[in-house]
Amino acid sequence: MRNLLNFLIRYSTWFVFAIYVLLSCILLTQRDDYHASVMFSSANAVSGSVFRSASTVTGYFNLLSINRRLQESNASLENEILNLRNQLAEYKAIVSDTVDVRSERRFDYVLASVVNNSTRHPKNYITLNRGTEDGIQPGMGVVDQSGIVGIVNVAGPHTSRVISVLNETQHFSVKLKDTPYVGSLHWKGMDPNVAYMEEVPRHAKYNIGDTVVTSGFSTTFPYGINVGTVMNRVKLSDDNFYVLKVKLSSDFKALSTVRVIKDIYKAELDSLTKFDIITD
Repeated sequence: MRNLLNFLIRYSTWFVFAIYVLLSCILLTQRDDYHASVMFSSANAVSGSVFRSASTVTGYFNLLSINRRLQESNASLENEILNLRNQLAEYKAIVSDTVDVRSERRFDYVLASVVNNSTRHPKNYITLNRGTEDGIQPGMGVVDQSGIVGIVNVAGPHTSRVISVLNETQHFSVKLKDTPYVGSLHWKGMDPNVAYMEEVPRHAKYNIGDTVVTSGFSTTFPYGINVGTVMNRVKLSDDNFYVLKVKLSSDFKALSTVRVIKDIYKAELDSLTKFDIITD
C-alpha cells in the first residue's frame, strides 16, 4: 500500500496533467460540433486500423486450418482419381465377359505434416509426424499438392523418415507423359529445383516443357503423379541413351503438408519378387 501511495505522489503531476487533458477534450467536443466530428473521425480511424491489424493476425492463423481442410479435400479427390485410373486400366484389360474385374479401392492417402526437412546436403531427408500407428510403412511413396516428394525408409510408432527426391543415392522410375518412354529420375546435388531423367532411349521424342510423371512400375507410386517438366537435353558420350534436365514440380524449401500413399496390393506384389524364376 505504501508503495502505491509513493508511486501516486511521485507521478501526481502527470496524473493531474492527464486528467486536465481528458477534461479539455470532453469540453471541447461537447461545445464544438466541428471538433467533435474531428475527434470521432480520428478515433474511428485508429480503431479501424487496430481492427484491421487484428483481423490480419487472426486471418493468418485461420489460414492454417483452412489450408489443412483444403489439403484433406485435395487428398480425397486425388485418391478418387488414382482409384478411377486403376479401375479404368482393369476394364481396358477385359478380354471376355468371364473376366472378374476388381472394383475395390486400391490406393489411399495418409495426411502428414513435415516436422523436419533439409535441402542443402547431398543426402537429404524429411521427417513426418505420422508413423506405424497411422498405417505408415517403409517403401510408401510421399507426395505433396504439386508432385512427388520421396519414399518412406524408416517408420516409428508416431514419426517416420522419408528419403527425399533431393538425395543423390535415390532413383525414381518416371516416364514422359502420354508416351512409352521410361527413365530414371536422379538428383545430382546443388539445385533443389532440378533433377535429371536418365536412361532415356535415343529414339524418344520430346519437347521442352513436356511433363514427366511417375511410371507406375512399382508399388511406391501409382502411374501419372506429376514429377516436373523437361527443361533441355544433356549431352552424353553414350549414343544409345540421353539425359533430360527436369524442373521439379514440388518446392522442397516450402514443404509443410504431404500425403503418404498406401497401396493395398503392396504386400502381395512385393511378395512376388521373392520368388526366383527357375528354368530348365
